[in-house]
Amino acid sequence: MRACRGRLAPSPTGALHLGNARSFLLAWLSVRSRGGTMVMRIEDLDHPKVKPWAIDEIFTDLRWLGLDWDEGPDVGGAFGPYVQRERRDQYAAALDVLKDKGLVYSCVCSRQDVASAQAAPHAEDYQRYPGTCRGRFGSFADASAELPPERMPAWRFCAPDEKVGFHDGFAGRYEANVAHRDGDFVLARDTKGAGYMLAVVVDDAAMGITEVLRGDDLLPATHRQLVLYRALGLRPPQFIHVPLVVGPDGKRLAKRHGDTRLRAYREQGIAPERIVGLLAWSCGLVPFGVACRPDELISEFLLSKLPHEPLVLTEALSGALQTFA
Repeated sequence: MRACRGRLAPSPTGALHLGNARSFLLAWLSVRSRGGTMVMRIEDLDHPKVKPWAIDEIFTDLRWLGLDWDEGPDVGGAFGPYVQRERRDQYAAALDVLKDKGLVYSCVCSRQDVASAQAAPHAEDYQRYPGTCRGRFGSFADASAELPPERMPAWRFCAPDEKVGFHDGFAGRYEANVAHRDGDFVLARDTKGAGYMLAVVVDDAAMGITEVLRGDDLLPATHRQLVLYRALGLRPPQFIHVPLVVGPDGKRLAKRHGDTRLRAYREQGIAPERIVGLLAWSCGLVPFGVACRPDELISEFLLSKLPHEPLVLTEALSGALQTFA
């Protein structure tokens, strides 16, 4: 058996909110309850949205809650660097492997082009790429010549036409045919191959991550990652997808649901034990109204206690943070 290694992998695109905190708390408890190693990795490849101040605030917020990590950009470790923008050479090398295998190609289609090609309306995450550019260009340079100077071609992966299945540690058996659902998907919109879908696979394998616990909004992306693991000859981790925190409208937390930033709670003088207590109650770990620290939950942690429904953050529940003992 491999030693348990989990990770917290926030993106510095803004402040952490209550929903982020719940997923991170569960990931932390899952690893700590088995004496495993927790890795902190900053996923900062979403360049237009990255905020320069966000990394320090992420560290402040998580430590305020009582979460820690054994490896990361601020503490070091044997598998660094732990910031994605500093790992671009590794992504380029992985892309070269896929090029040599004939599994990627250059694509000049914009998101609008893909949306326009749909036979029927789809949710944005499920717009299937019809393969317009597969076999169209002889080289990246040929594809680049089709675009204005400010635009670069994307790299797409040739999705296999077969069902891909895995057993999720919480959601159970899950199957999908990536070619039918998504089509050939984008690996990177960068000449060096630095894109999230490829980077997260390369990083988790290189850092020896054995468990990925994250929100179930990312469950549909898992099949794309699994076919990349196989194409690169890498061993995938155990995936665990947990329900999100949502607003009364059933949608993931956003500004329209009020200010749920951890920084805002901190500035209001709300003790972190109240935040952890509310989240722990929502995970079936403590009675309602109990304030606690994360380390007090380790011995009681069982993923099976977690409800399968999302946590709905009602106004009354938000108000309860003021009164937790």
